[in-house]
Amino acid sequence: MTTRERASRRSELAAFLRSRRERITPADVGLPPGVRRRTPGLRREEVAQLAGVGVTWYTWLEQGRPINASVQVLDAIARTLRLDPAEREHLYRLADVPAVPASVVRGPLEPEVQVILDTLNPLAAAVYSSRFDLLAWNATFNGLFPGFAADLPEHRNALWQIATAPPCCNPFVNPLDELRPMVAVFRAAFARHLSEPAWTGFVRGLSAASPEFARMWGEHAVAAPGPHIKVLRYDEVGELRLSTTNLAPAGAPETRMVVYAPVDDESRAALDHLRERPWSHCLEHPRAGEGP
Repeated sequence: MTTRERASRRSELAAFLRSRRERITPADVGLPPGVRRRTPGLRREEVAQLAGVGVTWYTWLEQGRPINASVQVLDAIARTLRLDPAEREHLYRLADVPAVPASVVRGPLEPEVQVILDTLNPLAAAVYSSRFDLLAWNATFNGLFPGFAADLPEHRNALWQIATAPPCCNPFVNPLDELRPMVAVFRAAFARHLSEPAWTGFVRGLSAASPEFARMWGEHAVAAPGPHIKVLRYDEVGELRLSTTNLAPAGAPETRMVVYAPVDDESRAALDHLRERPWSHCLEHPRAGEGP
């Protein structure tokens, strides 16, 4: 790892620890509230005391100084800051502790992946990279998002589409509810690519194009992919609700298959209609990788 990469990781680690510390109140951990607190959440010395580490050492860690941290010490800090599994993994990666194996995308998807997607019809299904680039999809997915699927490969990014599409072109009933968990999942993946221009440039460009993304990015929330109910509305069929299931294609690290299943009969009928007659109301909006 280069000096620049290490510096990027330390900077990201410092910001992440501060954001997690500030969300915990003294009452959450059984401490008196005290008076004259200048910052929200716990103080650094309180985190150090609760985790059983030195105040100076923890301060240096949160300042992004080049110090080494063991798995045991990071575990204690994670417990104190009440990190969930995705946040704990994120902490390990930023601290460059080999508790979680690094993974990389190894070339194109296997042909069998498309066979699986096609077999899943009449359910909608697609494969995304860890950066939310759309890599493959089936006919039902195309019925939901035909403009997205037909776009140039470098423009097929779900984060960019949801964050920048105008209301007339965005079928999600509440795009911000869709965007927030996606940003948290993307943030966890970003820890593996801190010094890569394709990732850092993507964040800068999308932050400039979408104030909502920039605000959510600044919250430093991280999460693992999980089930979700997506609510969409189309003029032709009205509202439909889809539950998502995430699967990991074998031999394709940093990718995941998302299957969209209707949750009721009305949604199933709407999905069938859109598969046969794809949504056609798709207008131009800012592209992934382009500036504002």
